[in-house]
Amino acid sequence: QVQLVESGGGLVQPGKSLRLSCAASGFAISTSAMYWYRQAPGKERELVAGIMGTGAFTNYADSVKGRFTISRDNGKNTVYLQMNSLKPDDTGVYFCNAKWGRTYWGQGTQVTVSS
Repeated sequence: QVQLVESGGGLVQPGKSLRLSCAASGFAISTSAMYWYRQAPGKERELVAGIMGTGAFTNYADSVKGRFTISRDNGKNTVYLQMNSLKPDDTGVYFCNAKWGRTYWGQGTQVTVSS
């Protein structure tokens, strides 16, 4: 069955970097659009970044443009989110999402940006 497993979250100081990973199984990510969402405490889940199956097109929330980069390694069936210049407002649970026939979600990984 389809599974998405996120990793790489943690506690980091403002200005530092983290790289999140989303390991997929049960389907080939090269055949699916992949996304990262996040949900801050008390707020709705929001789209952070997306990448198409070919990797030729990416999109980002305005709040992360220039700081975050989404990428994919089809050989490892894994999607990444490189997060630089982190801010306290980036704190939240980050979820991997795949739209492959239907929508699939991972369990999420916590990112906390605090001094």
